[in-house]
Amino acid sequence: MSYFPIPGSQNLHGFAFSYLRPEHPQMKQKPLVIWMTGISASGKSTIADALAVELRAAGRFTYIIDGDSVRNGLCKDLGFTDSDRDENIRRVAEVARLMAESGLIVIVALISPSVASRHYARSIIGTDRFVEVYVDAPLDTAESRDPKGLYKKARAGLIQNFTAIDSGYDVPVFPEIHLKTHELSIEQSVQQVHTWISSAQTDFTDSDSVRPASG
Repeated sequence: MSYFPIPGSQNLHGFAFSYLRPEHPQMKQKPLVIWMTGISASGKSTIADALAVELRAAGRFTYIIDGDSVRNGLCKDLGFTDSDRDENIRRVAEVARLMAESGLIVIVALISPSVASRHYARSIIGTDRFVEVYVDAPLDTAESRDPKGLYKKARAGLIQNFTAIDSGYDVPVFPEIHLKTHELSIEQSVQQVHTWISSAQTDFTDSDSVRPASG
């Protein structure tokens, strides 16, 4: 069962906070959520880390939300069933939205295996701020890397519901950015994303709209 259809309370109404008004942007940059999706060991966290370093060196304000980090905190109560994964993604998307509303460029490194969950994340964040980055590595390449030994455990049956082994992964159809990490270096991958972000920043104006946060 998916968490997606659960409605919010009819008695909650977002307050129109002054700091979220379009005429008062917190930072002179276009807030974005760079959503990196891909199977385990495809390179998401490594690229996210290197990208954040480069963006900060260029004067950008960023934050990284990594899948393992949220699983150890915000989402530690969730397992790896389809519905739990959906809820994990929903929570991350809501946090990323709030961070983007504060003016940050948020880099999310999350497997997010289903196309439905990624579409839902986009709907939460807003299509004008959501940048889907497909971090693409063939399964055999990812297994050969396997820095955490997870594929080996999954093949041995020690881990259940492991993406690309006994749980599916929906390949993005029209991602904004497609990184083939078996062909590109980390530096090349970062440059490709940075170039896209820089292009988006040229369109930034003080009239860039924001969605009020819910209380």
